[in-house]
Amino acid sequence: MEQMDITLEQVLQGITARDEAAVQECQRRWDGIAKPLHSLGWMEEAVARIAGAQHSSEVVTEKKILVVMCADNGVVEEGVTQTGQEVTAIVAENFLDEKSCAAIICRMTGATILPIDIGMAVDTPRVEKRKIAYGTKNFAKERAMTREQAVRALETGIRLVGERKKEGYRIFATGEMGIGNTTTSSAVASALLQVPAEEMTGRGAGLSSSGLQKKISVIESAIQRWQLNEADPLTVLASVGGFDIAGMAGVFLGGAYYHVPVLIDGFISSAAALLAARLCPAACGYMIATHVSKEPAARRILKELALTPALDAGMCLGEGSGAAAAFPLLDMGAEIYHSMSTFEQIHVEAYQELK
Repeated sequence: MEQMDITLEQVLQGITARDEAAVQECQRRWDGIAKPLHSLGWMEEAVARIAGAQHSSEVVTEKKILVVMCADNGVVEEGVTQTGQEVTAIVAENFLDEKSCAAIICRMTGATILPIDIGMAVDTPRVEKRKIAYGTKNFAKERAMTREQAVRALETGIRLVGERKKEGYRIFATGEMGIGNTTTSSAVASALLQVPAEEMTGRGAGLSSSGLQKKISVIESAIQRWQLNEADPLTVLASVGGFDIAGMAGVFLGGAYYHVPVLIDGFISSAAALLAARLCPAACGYMIATHVSKEPAARRILKELALTPALDAGMCLGEGSGAAAAFPLLDMGAEIYHSMSTFEQIHVEAYQELK
């Protein structure tokens, strides 16, 4: 469990299901609290999921971290984005200066933000470097990465969880920054779910209608070129994915291996969660959905994962902003769970579950 050089194979073999006894004990505690049954909705469900992930009904939410995987994508050569790759490095630096949305939200919620250069096209002096390569290849012409690079990127996310858990972090959230990554996410999700790219692809950061059609066409052609409709998850990732998606999928797998809950952000994060779940279905028990992005595929992916988000607020920013925005809800839920009186303590008859 403490190996920092843990391999993907060891993790996939070592992941166990969440602790259902802890989930049930948490739910019994909720049912005994002096309020109508299930009246806090998502907060109750999320606290129970944390209990299952932490393998203890003594839920801990105090130390939280947002891991932001930053990487560039060669497919931007195809004109599928409104901005250029130089924006990735600029925003990655802004995370450290609290000049990005996610960084400001983390400051307001008392969480740590950790940007990681897992594959940016340039080097930056301050962003922690775990670079697999200087961006992926253009998947319209060649596979985005090798299988070896895909595995290394997954292992990077896994190891980050192990390292930060040793530092005391107990709640992880996933975020990303990388121009072109709604294209890679749509391609990965379309291939994994075997749903046409047209139904899985949105405008990203603001494409025109013609730009959107170009984006769909590039994805459709790549899925056909690399024969991905029935490919294994690692082949899908290597063919049309991004290092940021791989890193986040690794964080989800690391959460399951090291017994910590991991919050899904929006569309790109959910595509990474889907990838992790396809690599190891038990990893889904350690995931918590925070919000549903307005990107077309977002609801479909969360439905596939059987996860309910807290927020439906029309957000599609990425960066981990939606996941970080849910931190206060987790804190409130945990505080009520630990502090509120039970029916027995106030000598009031408890509510009954009526059928």
